Amino acid sequence: MKTEDELWTLLREADHMPYGSGQIALVEQIVQHADAGGFDELRFAARMQATTAYVHGGETAKSFVTFSWCRAEYDAHPDRFDRHAESLLLWQFKYMVSGLLKFPEVPLGRTHDVLDDMERRFRAGGHSLQAVYSYRHAVAAHIGDPAADEWYEQWCATPRDDNSDCVGCDPTSKVYHLVSAGDDEAAVALAQPVLAGHLTCAEQPQSILTSLLVPYLRTGRLTEAADAHRRAYRSLRGNLADLQRIGEHVVFCARTGNETRGLEIVERHLTWLDKAPHPQADMWFSAAAALLLSRLDATVVITGVPAAERAAPGGAEGLPAPVLAERLAARARALAARFDARNGTANIGRLIEARLHAEPLVDHLPLSAVARTLRTAAVPAATSAPRPLPTDPAELLDRAEELFEEYRFTEARAAWQRFDELVDDPAPALAVRRVEGRGRIASVDEEPEVAEAAFLEAAAGHRRLGDERSALIAEARALLAPDAEDRQEEVLARLTEVTERIVAIGDADTRAEARLRLEYPLLALDRLDDALAAVEAAVAEEPARPALRAELAGRRARCLLVLERFEEAVAAAADCREQYGRLGDPPPVALASLIQGHALANLERFDAAVEAFDAALAAAVERDPRLSALVGRGRARLAGGHPAEAVDDLVEAIADHVAHGEDGPAAILRFDLANAYDQAGQPLDAAEAAESSIDVLDRIGAQEYADRTRYLLSRIYRELDEPDQALALLETLAGNLDGFDNLQSRGRMLQEAAQLLYRADRDAQAAERFGAAAAAFGAAGVVQAELYNRRMRALALRWAGSVEESLAALAEADALAASLSQTVGPSEPWLVWQRAMLDCDAARVLLGAGQGDEALARVRGAADVLRGIGALGEALEADLLHAELLLRSGDPAPAEPLLRSVLGAAPAGSQAGQNAAWMLAEALEAMDRSEEAAEIRQLHLGQ
Repeated sequence: MKTEDELWTLLREADHMPYGSGQIALVEQIVQHADAGGFDELRFAARMQATTAYVHGGETAKSFVTFSWCRAEYDAHPDRFDRHAESLLLWQFKYMVSGLLKFPEVPLGRTHDVLDDMERRFRAGGHSLQAVYSYRHAVAAHIGDPAADEWYEQWCATPRDDNSDCVGCDPTSKVYHLVSAGDDEAAVALAQPVLAGHLTCAEQPQSILTSLLVPYLRTGRLTEAADAHRRAYRSLRGNLADLQRIGEHVVFCARTGNETRGLEIVERHLTWLDKAPHPQADMWFSAAAALLLSRLDATVVITGVPAAERAAPGGAEGLPAPVLAERLAARARALAARFDARNGTANIGRLIEARLHAEPLVDHLPLSAVARTLRTAAVPAATSAPRPLPTDPAELLDRAEELFEEYRFTEARAAWQRFDELVDDPAPALAVRRVEGRGRIASVDEEPEVAEAAFLEAAAGHRRLGDERSALIAEARALLAPDAEDRQEEVLARLTEVTERIVAIGDADTRAEARLRLEYPLLALDRLDDALAAVEAAVAEEPARPALRAELAGRRARCLLVLERFEEAVAAAADCREQYGRLGDPPPVALASLIQGHALANLERFDAAVEAFDAALAAAVERDPRLSALVGRGRARLAGGHPAEAVDDLVEAIADHVAHGEDGPAAILRFDLANAYDQAGQPLDAAEAAESSIDVLDRIGAQEYADRTRYLLSRIYRELDEPDQALALLETLAGNLDGFDNLQSRGRMLQEAAQLLYRADRDAQAAERFGAAAAAFGAAGVVQAELYNRRMRALALRWAGSVEESLAALAEADALAASLSQTVGPSEPWLVWQRAMLDCDAARVLLGAGQGDEALARVRGAADVLRGIGALGEALEADLLHAELLLRSGDPAPAEPLLRSVLGAAPAGSQAGQNAAWMLAEALEAMDRSEEAAEIRQLHLGQ
């Protein structure tokens, strides 16, 4: 059984938790313990907190019970409660009026009774009726009563007070009224001052941004609409209580040509209907999902459908989009009928039909740079118009083979297809060459079995014609065609034998090509030096054909790149580019430029790398080298400090992958894109890019990339002031990094989670994470980080009010510091710093335990130690703490020189300087030197 003090600490902790099931579970536990202990004040406070938790955490129905209990308790014992309790109770009346409307089984008369009671109490307390009129308007609007307009006028005309909805929520409700009246310009104008101000309510700015989606669209403010959707949905998506508003974002996607984005949202939240916060949210989200899904065809199958739809006749885990659309529409209509029956009007049914048949407002509104490119990206134009194809069959095959050697695969394919159109029954020699052409194209198309069969057929055909050299070449190609990862040694042995036979009968060019083929299995076997040797042996054959010599230079450059001999790779690639330059820069020069670009990037010569990738893009005519150049240039620009330019390249590459159905490569590139957006100062775009990749990376098993993306996203969330989302990712990462070899990384994730919790004043949770981080770092042998986390655990427990635990944690930190002094030496600079900081934090812990003298003893001298190692900022903080403890002990005189020293050393206007001035004035007052104190306040604090 927990003590009353411990329960109050837990209640304060719950107040800092994000809304949701975790907070609800903790508050319910506190209620049970408070009831069992008979702690009357705590019983009331915990239920008040529970009411708020239920409303904002998606369990609205439970709030009616806790609110009724608190109202009855307040009325039965008014002497127990202060003005603050009354204020909270009056505020929660608004929750009740709004909440009761959302359940069709609750008679409308009960809502009116609560509203009348609310008005009576507001009048009795002398409060403004602005909030009362607001909720009378809400009831009238819900049932379609024309009196809603009159209540709206009274609402707007009545002065606000502390009981009014916040400066974001009150205008949000007014925006919805104006939108329903068709006055979009007035709605936008009303919201602008709100968005320009400082919003601290948990429901803002996402609620007012959601209310503006339709007026922004209808007034042509398309950029603002896209931004509102992106910003608001990000804040709403994690909270079950926001299911109804999430539905508005589904409708937005359906009406702006963003069905793909809308489908993602529907699939993410569809099963929330099984635990909808109230029937009203169920109805509106079902109607929104039905609208979106009705725009998709039957090939789209929706998985994870709500339990009711699985249980229905013909139900299944997955349903075609149109079928599920019909079912969800029926679900929404059935709920609307229940509301209308309760209300005695047809208003809700009319509104649901309007949602189910909502027309598009724009053809397509791009929501991101990637979305824009997906719809507008065109296939790059060829660098030059292709030459006319010859009509002679032999010349046509010559051209196809020439084009293939130049990596013009698309044009080569067209030449072979033209041959097929012109020649029905080719001569045997031509027929064999055509079969070999099919093998070469099949290799490019990654059809290894087709390629192998074609090459073997060609080998047999060449032998029938008495051409053994060509037969051996086809055999060599057949050996390289299959996907033979598990038998590369066998491939190498057989290819070596064939190569020796070719070398024995071939000319210099044939011998060079044969030796060059050995590079493939050697690279596959990770025999990199042998692969380079094979290429150099081919070079030593001194082939006559210039294009082959250039290719050999390029292949040598590739081997050097793989061997990480980057300077040599740059030189070899430059030689290759020079040789191709003498041939008119044919398409293979793109590969040489790519190799040079990657080698330069590895040497961190990023500007030169970008130039090489530019050259590759200029020469590339096929998709693969173009994609590689785009990605290489984007990453080089990012690493070289040009993130905005990198965005353009990465977006184009991602769009190309997506257009070809390649989700995995696109997801990996989105990590780079998120990095680029983040470095370019566009954190919202960065978050979207990272978020869209994690699920795909998890699905394809790319955990390292997925976890890197999670960590980047956790940093971005912190930039966006979304600590709960960041915390969730860090917790996931800590769980993923559970192997012994990941202990240091696990400790880092736990430490960062702890720091987030600590900054959010969730001290008990922070202490738990600091402890787990210390354990991980300790097991990994990272003693410096272990000491930091043990120190912070003690401090977090002190602020959490856990006195005994904080003292025990402090003892653990002291013991570790003493042990480290023995093992690494007491004068090690990092340990000197840690021990001084530990002394300061120990003083805070001891003060919290009521041990003031011991606290003074610990902090005394810490500042001098810190100054001795150049930690001047920490030294000022230590002096301030020392002075504070002296003032607390009732001995202000020794504090004066400390504070004057800090005041002289602290930067003008700094927090340390202001704290020192304030404390110095207090010390002077305590020593009856009021005039000096006033002078300090005026000079440094402006008082």
